[in-house]
Amino acid sequence: MEHYYVHNWSPFAVQFKLGPLQGLSWYGLMYVLGFTVGYFLLEHLRRHQFLPLKDTTLTQDLLTYCIAGAVLGGRLGHVLFYNPSYYLSNPLEIFAVWRGGMASHGGILGLVLGLLLFSRKHHAPFLALCDSAALAATPGLFFGRFGNFINGEMPGKVTDVPWAVIFANNAEAGMAPRHPVQIYQALTEGLVLFLLLWFIVPRTRFKRGFHTAVFIIGYAVLRIATEFFRETSEELASAFGEILTQGQLLSLGMILCGIWVYRHTQFAMSKNAAPVWK
Repeated sequence: MEHYYVHNWSPFAVQFKLGPLQGLSWYGLMYVLGFTVGYFLLEHLRRHQFLPLKDTTLTQDLLTYCIAGAVLGGRLGHVLFYNPSYYLSNPLEIFAVWRGGMASHGGILGLVLGLLLFSRKHHAPFLALCDSAALAATPGLFFGRFGNFINGEMPGKVTDVPWAVIFANNAEAGMAPRHPVQIYQALTEGLVLFLLLWFIVPRTRFKRGFHTAVFIIGYAVLRIATEFFRETSEELASAFGEILTQGQLLSLGMILCGIWVYRHTQFAMSKNAAPVWK
């Protein structure tokens, strides 16, 4: 096993002791980096009149709603989708976010709710906000999955591929070489989806809501595909047992939702109104 990369990073970029906190985690830094890049992308879209907001202050306000929705939704999604019985027995653990536990499906739902609240507060077109958020969210998915890799979370199945990783910082994974599924998901959900939305979709004629539909369906399809490389566990199991994980089952629901969004979007953009964001 000497030719495999042995991953043994500390989960903390900076260590200190402050109450229950043990330091500044890499995972937290990945969230900050994702939201920071997302903000600059939103500003880019606003300056090119794709995001219909008047000034930078509104972009900052929008980002606040996005952060609140994604973080709260991600945490509650983990609680409800993956381990509800544990948190029902230990309700105070719901607030122990420093122990980890975020669900991307819940984060996406929370993000949509945050966009809806912002839309009602500022009378901004909801679909335009969703399209902009879809374009700006993919770097966050990339950095979030890289944070999972640093922590050794969500290891893949045992394999003998040359790029397999030994997650020495994960006691449950042992010293067996495994698929670095976190990197697979970072490159697909993050990078591939980013390239699709920013460089391929703009070359087509589309309606408001089209980017949102592409994001939802694209994320779900890529999540289903990469999830097959992920190690199964009791927490990840769905009602279908080992046939589908909970993440794949939720992704199937996302595909149906994305198809519905695509079929029901209105307000076709004219040829002269096509956005330019390059």
